[in-house]
Amino acid sequence: MRIDEIILRELHIPLVRPFETSFGVTKDRRVLLAEVRSEGLTGWGECTAGEHPTFSEESTDTCWQVLVDELGPKLAAETPEHGGQIPNLFHSIRGNRMAKATLENAIWDLEAQREGIPLGRLLGGVRDKIPCGVSLGIQKSIPELMDIIESELAAGYQRIKLKCKPGWDVDVFEAVRTRWPEITLSCDANSAYRLRDTEHLLTFDNFDLLMIEQPLWHDDFYFHSMLQRRLNTPICLDESIRNRRDALAAIEMESCRIINIKLGRVGGFSEAIAVHNAAQERGVPVWCGGMLEAGIGRSHNIAVSTLENYSLPGDVSASKRYWKEDIIEPEVTVTPQGEILVPDTPGRGFEVRFDLIEKLTVRKESIRALELVS
Repeated sequence: MRIDEIILRELHIPLVRPFETSFGVTKDRRVLLAEVRSEGLTGWGECTAGEHPTFSEESTDTCWQVLVDELGPKLAAETPEHGGQIPNLFHSIRGNRMAKATLENAIWDLEAQREGIPLGRLLGGVRDKIPCGVSLGIQKSIPELMDIIESELAAGYQRIKLKCKPGWDVDVFEAVRTRWPEITLSCDANSAYRLRDTEHLLTFDNFDLLMIEQPLWHDDFYFHSMLQRRLNTPICLDESIRNRRDALAAIEMESCRIINIKLGRVGGFSEAIAVHNAAQERGVPVWCGGMLEAGIGRSHNIAVSTLENYSLPGDVSASKRYWKEDIIEPEVTVTPQGEILVPDTPGRGFEVRFDLIEKLTVRKESIRALELVS
């Protein structure tokens, strides 16, 4: 496909409510979008990097620079036939996986439109609906958290995930389990603990958790394997899994029993499929994690969640949980049964609200193949 133009935008979008993790509090999002125009079609990608390099080494500003100066020009000068070629195209640029995913995912979207099939089907998906959970940030008080959980359960969500950190963990779990002994409950530490906290972490086994997500260092397999040997609760790795090789190493070392796949963290759809397949072949379930995506990133998460081994409820929830207005239409909604119905239209399945995107744009950059030649 010929790349006619790549338009990069930064949008500022306030969250409906602040979202607190062990990293800190997020009140609004600086969202980077890539609009890739090719032969009358337009594919969209969304960068999931945060405003600061806390979840990973990347941030909004580093991704903007790499997209404008390196990846955008590389892509504009090529004629890729399908999304699976993009990792090789970007191979000479080390790291910067969230920036790479922004453009790669847009190419997959373009390819699905060109083929006239839903994006999920192009990726190899088999589901027409996906199970949904919610990720709840650290609250000011346990009663406030309990009110939010009650609301989310009433909305039908199949799994409640609680962000946790030292000082906001066992008392919270006990309160939730006392009130709702049967719900599917998990926790996410975002690397807030250390091996010296092992005895404390072992008490998490008392709360029948589906998983403990990334309790130790963000780049670790070894110490997680030591912890998993003593824990009955499955460990789920998130930040540690950057690619298929990491997934294979973690599974071989028995560092985890579940893997969270985030498109930006692994560099795009191609590597997400590779991680999914490696886990599936070894009997390890996966699920789709969230990064406070706006609608385009959310639509991509829906598509990848249609793959067979995405067998646990993910963090792909309704648009209204995060945004007063989402940048896609229709907005993502969740059924009373806690499921998202997968669109069956070509491409990502959701139209962009171009006028709203333009209104929210605070900076913009255009990259054209012709400009590179002249």
